[in-house]
Amino acid sequence: MKNIYTPADIERITDATIGRLDDIAQLDSQRQELWMRRRAAFVAAVGEQVAAEILALRDAAKAKVLVFAGDGICGAYALATATLLHRNGCQARVVLFNIGGDMLSPDTVSARDNFIAEGGEAFLQEVVNPGPGFTMPDMNRRTIVVDGIFGSEYKKPLRGGYQAVARHINEQGARVVSIDLPSGMITDLGVGMINRNIVHASLTLTLVGPTLAFFMPENAELIGRWKTLDVPMDEEAMNSTRCTSRIIDAKAVRTVLPVRQPTASKADLGDALIFAGSYGMLGAAVLATRAATRSGCGRVTCHGPRCAFYVMQSSVPSAMFETDGGDVDIKVFDNPRQCTGVAIGPGIGRSDDTLDGLEVFLKACFAAEKPLILDADALNCMSMKPSMIDFIPARSVLTPHAGEFDRIFGAQSSHASRVLKALEMASRHKIVIVLKGHYTLTVWPDGSIVVNTSGTEALATAGSGDVLTGLMAGFVAQKMAPEVAAVAAVYVHGIAGRMAAALNGIAGTTAEDIADAIGPAIDSIVNPRSNGAPTISQQ
Repeated sequence: MKNIYTPADIERITDATIGRLDDIAQLDSQRQELWMRRRAAFVAAVGEQVAAEILALRDAAKAKVLVFAGDGICGAYALATATLLHRNGCQARVVLFNIGGDMLSPDTVSARDNFIAEGGEAFLQEVVNPGPGFTMPDMNRRTIVVDGIFGSEYKKPLRGGYQAVARHINEQGARVVSIDLPSGMITDLGVGMINRNIVHASLTLTLVGPTLAFFMPENAELIGRWKTLDVPMDEEAMNSTRCTSRIIDAKAVRTVLPVRQPTASKADLGDALIFAGSYGMLGAAVLATRAATRSGCGRVTCHGPRCAFYVMQSSVPSAMFETDGGDVDIKVFDNPRQCTGVAIGPGIGRSDDTLDGLEVFLKACFAAEKPLILDADALNCMSMKPSMIDFIPARSVLTPHAGEFDRIFGAQSSHASRVLKALEMASRHKIVIVLKGHYTLTVWPDGSIVVNTSGTEALATAGSGDVLTGLMAGFVAQKMAPEVAAVAAVYVHGIAGRMAAALNGIAGTTAEDIADAIGPAIDSIVNPRSNGAPTISQQ
């Protein structure tokens, strides 16, 4: 799995790699020189890699490249990039902000001098007084803009002229490549950022790695695609960093997926129970149950109202069906066979009888310490009677989308604030929260967050969440720990969505297609050489 870093991690690793100027100034002259050489070599390495990315972006018409450089080390990266571009025949123009004439850091001064020696002063516009005499250089949609004004070193919103520069770049619609971080963006899960005052990147080239902010939907227009540059960071600092957030990948999922033995019988493969369906919402029961049968689980039972009998027996004949006698909804929730993979929610409705029955069952499972998977209407029922939240069994998995989460835990102003609230609730109630979205985040009780990148826009279809719930129940039935099953199911669900879209098109993919692709998706992960697992990029 790939690491996701906190802003503090990134600062510590960067400081270990190139030092802090204030600290370097306290050293003797010999050690100062050594550290400044180390910083210069690092700046050159970043410039070389960013320049390579820019050259790859230029089309046959050789698009114009415009570089904006700030007065700190991010400006040095930008100037080093421009130097390498000139060396490779690309005559990039540079706008260097040196407000007052004496703001440049030693790194930036050195990088500026190197650029002048390579490209000449004619290609450098050094802004000392950003008054009426300053005009922004021409750019259009075909222009490639290198944003090296501020990286993660600047931790405040842009103000004054810098804010105007960011807005102007955004309004021109140029292709923007940001070094380290889009200028003006905050790297933590801060709320209240005004996006129009932040540079909007098409591509963000991070130096250490991403933070959780990279995966927030409100930041998508700021980050664009992202890529971690292969620059020489301090190995000891990197290896000693213990990240609590990570990106799941096929290799990690492969190690936890159940492997069926040749001599196994269905009795060895687990027993899943899914409480689903009500009059008018039986499709949710069909989808969740079908997904569970595709998970590798030995036996699947759907518990629903009497009106679901013929639908379930004809739509999912490989599953069993049972009812407590309610004609149109579930009144009694029970687990007489002590199934380990128990999911509640798809299409159960919110009638008084269902609400009361769910509350009784939750309290019984809470007392018996038996975790559940709670989705859809189970979550809506809890939002109607919040006292039930206190009786969610420890290690249970909740799978809300943004609206369901806000109904249960309170309205949130952004997805970042939602993640912070999820961390708080998961810790308080000792539960697992799967925040569904383009990047689905699985939040564990210990504060760990696992980010999923296998998803696709094809999953944005009615019933997709029901498929995920059934798949998760099937995995837990096969003796996977609930927190691990949640992560694995989300990843497999994403791969199944991609496989279904490959056959049916993104717009034409239905939840039934996703459910039927679960088996091939699992095989592609378990046996990548024979089946060819889809390649999942970090972006």
